[in-house]
Amino acid sequence: MDEQQNDGDLSSDNHVSLGAGVDIVQAKEGTDDVEFESFNDDAVSSDEMTPQEQIRRLRQKLKESTNEKQEYLDGWQRLKADFVNYKRREEENKQEFLKYSREGIITDLLPVLASFRMAFANKEAWEKVDPSWRSGVEYIHTQLLQVLTGHGLSEVNPKGERFDPNLHTATESVPTTDPALAHTIAEVLQVGYRLNGKLIRAPQVKVFGDQSATATETTLPE
Repeated sequence: MDEQQNDGDLSSDNHVSLGAGVDIVQAKEGTDDVEFESFNDDAVSSDEMTPQEQIRRLRQKLKESTNEKQEYLDGWQRLKADFVNYKRREEENKQEFLKYSREGIITDLLPVLASFRMAFANKEAWEKVDPSWRSGVEYIHTQLLQVLTGHGLSEVNPKGERFDPNLHTATESVPTTDPALAHTIAEVLQVGYRLNGKLIRAPQVKVFGDQSATATETTLPE
């Protein structure tokens, strides 16, 4: 009798609350279908909370959402800054590569420049050459220098400067009695070259030695 009464109550109410936000609703009489009207894993029914508790819970959720949003924003800003820095480094590396990518071919052309200088250095023989032919060769030399200079090549002619073993190649010591000239470059036998500021060939030089050096000695500064 009680079971029949309970069944009748379920049909008439058409709604059973299981608590914790779960309701069972009978869809149609004579069917076993049910549907979940609402469900919240961590929720406590609002009917079981005071208004103050509800406000406190909403404030807590708002604080958590704000913190989460700030974390996402900070992460995005860090990634953006890292990407900007990466692009800048890549551009710098690209420019650095392009600056020295021609070093090999320019280095191969340096002996050609040395040959021109050797021909011009023998002034007596050079002045005997036909003037028109000599002018043509000098023009070609000038053109070659202009092209290489446009690519960042510059001569290193350190005559009179203080000898630096990191920058100059000493081949001979020249004696001197003048202490002011000691360890300075007396003569440049072969000029050096820089490419965009980088020394790619050291100049070969003669260096004034100490006062005690004789004509037969080869004392060179360290």
